[in-house]
Amino acid sequence: MTASDAAATDVAITARAPIVSVKPVVLEAPGRGEGLRVRISAPTTGSELPIIVFSHGFGSSLNGYGPLADFWAAHGFVVIQPTHLDSRTVGLPQDDLRTPRLWRFRVQDMKRILDQLDLLEAAVPGLSGRLDRSRIAAAGHSFGGQTAGNLLGLRVLDPVSKNAEDLSDSRIKAGVLLATAGRGGADLTPFAAENLPWLKGPDFAHMTTPTLVVAGDKDELPLSVRGPEWLTDPYHLSPGRKSLLTLFGAEHSLGGIAGYEVRETTDENPERVALIQRVTWAYLRHALGIEDTSWTAAQKALSGSVAPMGRIESK
Repeated sequence: MTASDAAATDVAITARAPIVSVKPVVLEAPGRGEGLRVRISAPTTGSELPIIVFSHGFGSSLNGYGPLADFWAAHGFVVIQPTHLDSRTVGLPQDDLRTPRLWRFRVQDMKRILDQLDLLEAAVPGLSGRLDRSRIAAAGHSFGGQTAGNLLGLRVLDPVSKNAEDLSDSRIKAGVLLATAGRGGADLTPFAAENLPWLKGPDFAHMTTPTLVVAGDKDELPLSVRGPEWLTDPYHLSPGRKSLLTLFGAEHSLGGIAGYEVRETTDENPERVALIQRVTWAYLRHALGIEDTSWTAAQKALSGSVAPMGRIESK
């Protein structure tokens, strides 16, 4: 974010609050093979706090994405992060019987969190009675974007059952999809088609929940023959109220959202991460019906900048 961009959006950003983070809270998960480990981060002040359930990228865990989770929590959200079965911390063998349905276990993890909010709320000292359960968003990066997308209405062709079931959840009122896969079929590289069967047939036609899609215009993944444009499909192919933040020069880590360490990104750019923090925060406050001023300011900051780091479009 340039100095002018930051100045324009800082007007709408609330003061940073101290946060408390509790991990791991382990939820019972029959049929999963092991309990679901969860991290909860929340501001120490405030009431009627909206909720973000965040799904990590392939191989990460509840310990990742501090630049997003800490910012959101410090600015009024309760952030809940599961560790999915594909996490390196789980060490699931490639030939494990659960591997072909990793995508489905991920969605079940997110729904289990929604089902167990009472337990998660009670696990954080001082959080009791401060959640706004009418304002819940799903967010995710990369594989986690597809996971969150399922709760928003995205349908995945299950490689086992060969069905594309509706797994949307009415408790989710808004979404943020960061660097999320697009169409399958001929758009996939041979590597993706062979190794990631859940990418073969996504259907965005039913993803009607309000969503912000975030994509980098230099995100060259070995998954699609179309290049960075592929990651804008969740915006262009879905109906309803959607917005797209395209980040100039950003690769798959979008400047470093996956963690605070340099080794976790190939395109380290703190200003870009700061832009993502502010824009996602402002969008969710808008989409969840909290206030619109911050989202309007974020859009004006980019459109009015002499050297913008990205652009926002909406439909």
